[in-house]
Amino acid sequence: MLKRAAFVIACLLCMAAGPALAEEKVLLNGIDANYPPFAYVDQSGKPSGFDVDAVDWIAAKMGFKVKHVPVDWDGIIPNLLAKKIDFICSGMTITAERSEKVNFTAPYWEVKNVFVTKKDSALKAEEIYGKEVTVGMQAGTSEAKWMADEKEKQGWKFTIKLYDSAPMAIEDLVNGRLDAAAMNYPPARDAEKKRPVQIVGIFGEVEPFGAAVRKEDKELLDTLNKGFELLKADPYWEELIAKHLNK
Repeated sequence: MLKRAAFVIACLLCMAAGPALAEEKVLLNGIDANYPPFAYVDQSGKPSGFDVDAVDWIAAKMGFKVKHVPVDWDGIIPNLLAKKIDFICSGMTITAERSEKVNFTAPYWEVKNVFVTKKDSALKAEEIYGKEVTVGMQAGTSEAKWMADEKEKQGWKFTIKLYDSAPMAIEDLVNGRLDAAAMNYPPARDAEKKRPVQIVGIFGEVEPFGAAVRKEDKELLDTLNKGFELLKADPYWEELIAKHLNK
């Protein structure tokens, strides 16, 4: 009887634990696998960067588990809408066009856009618009859309060549296949420290970054907003900035 009673109790405990285990869901954060220093996959194959560390802290603080999933940037919002990922925190600019499809958290960072040339190039930022040069940009980005729209409006002469990532544009720039590259300041600064390239000027407007969720996921949006609020008030925020952005 004692063994039978113990077995019944064990079964009841398992039944009670079942719903709790079922509720322990891992949220998937879609990231750009090659957007240092905000999000990238390091040499060991591990997701890393400012946004990755920030979301890990928020997940621990707000009581959920998270996995960072590399997704092609050009299709990252369609992947979110198709429920292949749960949210996006990977240096995504808040734009009116994107806001028609997803909801954004309050901005957590701002960046400017810059032109990059080879270290030994004499090409100046203000000369790029009027010359028949080739400028590399990452496909699917807000800065690439701005540049294409303005190019058509202003009749600028340069040609835009699109890449899967900003570092790929830098690679072609270094190898002489581009005259310049255009991107957000953080990956440009990262490239400037590692490759024979230089930042030569700015373009466009300052861009606010936010995390994106599906329109119906209001609870997750509130959770992320609260998480960023707590993170910014914590000393770890300044540690993250020093670690990833102020090198």
